[in-house]
Amino acid sequence: MKLKYTAAWVGFTAAATVAVSGCGSSGAKTAVSAVNNADKIMAMLSHATDRTDQLGSAKVRVSTDPGTGSAPITLNGTFSWGDGLAMDVLMDTKAANMQALQHRATIRTLFVKGAYYYNVDPRASGPLKGKEWMKVDASALFGDKAAQAFSGSSGGNPAATLKYLKYANHVTELGKETVDGQSTTHYRAVVDKAQLGKYKDAYGSAGMNSLTGGADSVTMDVWIGAKDLPVRLKEGFGKATVTMDFEKFGATAPVKAPPAAQTADLTERIKNARSRQG
Repeated sequence: MKLKYTAAWVGFTAAATVAVSGCGSSGAKTAVSAVNNADKIMAMLSHATDRTDQLGSAKVRVSTDPGTGSAPITLNGTFSWGDGLAMDVLMDTKAANMQALQHRATIRTLFVKGAYYYNVDPRASGPLKGKEWMKVDASALFGDKAAQAFSGSSGGNPAATLKYLKYANHVTELGKETVDGQSTTHYRAVVDKAQLGKYKDAYGSAGMNSLTGGADSVTMDVWIGAKDLPVRLKEGFGKATVTMDFEKFGATAPVKAPPAAQTADLTERIKNARSRQG
């Protein structure tokens, strides 16, 4: 069985890498006005961040468009945070190039305690013989250091993206917009790669280039709704974009790993295959 590696995890991984920087303004009067306005915006965004963090989970729709002309990869399900990142989502099988593992249109994907679990078709022979789940540790995809950063309580989830807004010294309010039937206020920040914070060290230059497509900046848009919670987050880096739409916060079921007897761990096989690929 030949496994193909996909970009399905780029959406929530990229969200974990974003810290925001700003640009200056000209003229003392303009600068004072901008600072005062920025303080108001940041106070509101800080409140939204606290609210999001406290609720601890959300039902989220994620669409990752690599900008290559291929179909976007979609995820739909539950994300939780606080005690490390966890998720339980349905992923588009064809867009993620996972047809060799699952015949259905969507493939259920879990992330629990630093490992991915893919609901696959059991095989008559080979490493997936009689197994309904394939396990791959995040370290096989990102390396040990980056996997720890991604899996930890401060990374890899929608709340982490909002937390890094505190590093902004310039954000722009773009006005009122209706998103998914909700009245929201739209904000935008442009992120310089050099200011991505501790995740730059975790992922290294090659990893950051992979996540940002080699782009010189990342644009982050946030739509905040009436309950002071994000309705949509959107990030653009190079030709790629990742969009997260939130259906509801809190009150989601805990994400649990599937039974070990039903799971085949392919972590070492994939590490070895990637090592051979260089």
